[in-house]
Amino acid sequence: MRTSASTVSDSMRTQLWPVPLAAVVVAFGLGLALPYVDSLVDQDLSPQWKSILFDGGSDAAKSVMETIAGSLITVTALTFSLTVVTLQLASSQFSPRLLRTFSRDRVVHNTLALFLATFTFSLTVLRSIRVDTEDQSGLVPRISVSLAFLLAIASVITLVGFLAHLAKQIRVETMLKDVHSESTKTVERVFPDDPDGTTRRLDVHAGPGSDARSWSLLEADTSGFLLSIDTRAVLAAAVDVDAVIVVDAVPGDSLVTGVPFGRVIALDGREIDRDRVDRARRALADAITTGFERTSTQDVGFGLQQLLDVASRALSPGINDPTTAVHAIGHVSSLLVSIVERPTGAKTLLDDDDRVRVVVAFPTFDDLLDQAMRQLNAYAMSDPRTAERVIRLLREVGWRDRSGTYSEDISRQLGLVRAQIVDSVLSAEEKRSLVARCDDVTVAITGDWTVAETPRSRP
Repeated sequence: MRTSASTVSDSMRTQLWPVPLAAVVVAFGLGLALPYVDSLVDQDLSPQWKSILFDGGSDAAKSVMETIAGSLITVTALTFSLTVVTLQLASSQFSPRLLRTFSRDRVVHNTLALFLATFTFSLTVLRSIRVDTEDQSGLVPRISVSLAFLLAIASVITLVGFLAHLAKQIRVETMLKDVHSESTKTVERVFPDDPDGTTRRLDVHAGPGSDARSWSLLEADTSGFLLSIDTRAVLAAAVDVDAVIVVDAVPGDSLVTGVPFGRVIALDGREIDRDRVDRARRALADAITTGFERTSTQDVGFGLQQLLDVASRALSPGINDPTTAVHAIGHVSSLLVSIVERPTGAKTLLDDDDRVRVVVAFPTFDDLLDQAMRQLNAYAMSDPRTAERVIRLLREVGWRDRSGTYSEDISRQLGLVRAQIVDSVLSAEEKRSLVARCDDVTVAITGDWTVAETPRSRP
């Protein structure tokens, strides 16, 4: 299994320890080096510099450094506690999958880094302060103590900013915006507007013309979520074994050891020998990255699922927050609209002779629409506001599908929505109003946007 640079980068960004650890190491080194510099330049400092730098004795310097070190470790513990409480709130109130959004917050990383660096630097410098005795000359590292003082002031200012940032981050609007922004970047990365000329679309289930019995199955050698696929490595493997490789699993799927997730076949449609199959299996295993949790590296459906989780949790009886659900559905609609006109689905890679070598499965737009609508149909039709927002979602998607490629899929989803409305517990008047809204979707699919006359509620 190969770990791609993008996967490593994403993993490091979602960990709380790398940046603070790096800051501690730098602060420790600086705490060792700077007092030595102090001892070299102390006698050469001009009166102007001495008036700016710390000008107390060794006892005063020790007191200052002890105070800074003691207070900063307390503030750091408080910051960690607030972060953990925020993570717990996000997990229980909205969705456990939102923890990645908080754990990759650079403000949290940098705040913890500054606090721990100030503590480490102060504690390291403290050991270099010496009292003047008969056996040794005293040392008051003026530059080091002054720097520790400045770091302490910066830490106080940062603490205030961190509290303000935390109050903003725990708002559901901010969380939804962050998930939406990250998902949009994934969409642009996986489904670019202008794909390069080396790829073209092909039905991943069919593959190049061949009998289904001729395919040799490629089994997973590890369990976990499929995070990313190095398509260039798969292409090189296909050329190496002189075959066509099809990856049936899409990023975000759960792989199980020993269960097939890909296929291989000779260029002429014949079955290949066991040795080439084993080489293709090992190469494909090295070209994929798996993990214990889904990420946004290549998984287009992950961000969509996060938004749907927030909507579903908000509609649960224990929370009962339809306003949050309406906002989440709005972000789902915006994300789907950004995908509807992009080339989605499986990607086909060609060799230098323009022959199909690799077919990698990616979700199609109708797959993503179905993912959203199945969950919304199950939970959003018992409240008139969320039901209306779901209908508007279909209307917006239908309007943006200018080519009419997905008109049948949208109409099918609209039929399911109508059925859910009829079977819902809403009043007869609300049902009639929502059914009338469904007619607007049909009109939008045809390329017309009429202003509905039925009054509607706003979140």
